[in-house]
Amino acid sequence: MEKNLIIDLKNIYKEYDGIEVLKNINFYIRKNEFLTLLGPSGCGKTTTLRIIGGFEQPTSGELIFEGKNIINVPPYERQINTVFQKYALFPHMNVFENVAFGLKIKRLSKYEIKKKVIDMLKMVNLEGFENRSIESLSGGQQQRVAIARALVNEPKVLLLDEPLGALDLKLRKEMQLELKNMQKRVGITFIYVTHDQEEALTMSDTIVVMDKGEIQQIGTPVDIYNEPKNAFVAKFIGESNIIDGTMHEDYIVEFAGRVFDCVDSGFERDEEVQVVIRPEDLNIVDAKDGMIKGKVTSVTFKGVHYEMLVESKEFQWKVHSTIMKPVDTEIGLTVIPDNIHIMKKVIEN
Repeated sequence: MEKNLIIDLKNIYKEYDGIEVLKNINFYIRKNEFLTLLGPSGCGKTTTLRIIGGFEQPTSGELIFEGKNIINVPPYERQINTVFQKYALFPHMNVFENVAFGLKIKRLSKYEIKKKVIDMLKMVNLEGFENRSIESLSGGQQQRVAIARALVNEPKVLLLDEPLGALDLKLRKEMQLELKNMQKRVGITFIYVTHDQEEALTMSDTIVVMDKGEIQQIGTPVDIYNEPKNAFVAKFIGESNIIDGTMHEDYIVEFAGRVFDCVDSGFERDEEVQVVIRPEDLNIVDAKDGMIKGKVTSVTFKGVHYEMLVESKEFQWKVHSTIMKPVDTEIGLTVIPDNIHIMKKVIEN
């Protein structure tokens, strides 16, 4: 096991009443990494997190923590703490007492407890909140208390199960950046579960995309977004135009009735493929100058850009642009080779 790795999941399989929930999951997590498990409801991401935390037992497989299999180690003996979606704070205790709870169980001295709690509240921007009741706090403040309570015990890994789900959009975006900054300051491994693609792209060093109990792709946010491995990832991470094409040879692909240069290679000659182009990577030009020509059939204002549907002979394209073209306008579209992404074509049963 490499020195930089802290957790390694090996062939983690889980079934409930004969139903497969996780199908031989394999991935590793580095020290001080912010790793996100991303996928739709029911994909297995929370089950994976609970197995890491010790709250679930896999049907088979190994969970290696710093070189040792901890599958049979109970949660309280793991150097791993968890922040749940509902925070699980004690309403009858004030902020100080909530954060100090784990330290008291460890029988630390009153001086040590006070110092650690005050330092931790300062780190999560809750200095001076020691005597506040939990019920008097906002959702974002309660979340900070839950994180402080988890971090004050100095775990090597912090698990976060959709902790921003209950917050409004503005606060959620603020807390995304705050959590990422906090993780860098404390220098420990964060494993985060979400179904929110933007959240995963904003916060993560590494994203594990899951669907139906299987890993679809592992990579950096940039890799996941720009080089999706399959149609599921392309559709789930952001928005995509996915059209059938033919890879005639390395760097030459045909789709939408014409041949394009691309940057992909390694396919068979004349292999049937799927082509992915993000809506923001299509450039609007005059119809006579377009690689693709079509008519605008729909325009929606999205705040920072317009979303247009453009009907061509072969395909309906989704286009994101700050330039708005009215419905029924004939336009051209261009795309540079770097923004044409080629995927293996999956034959669905």
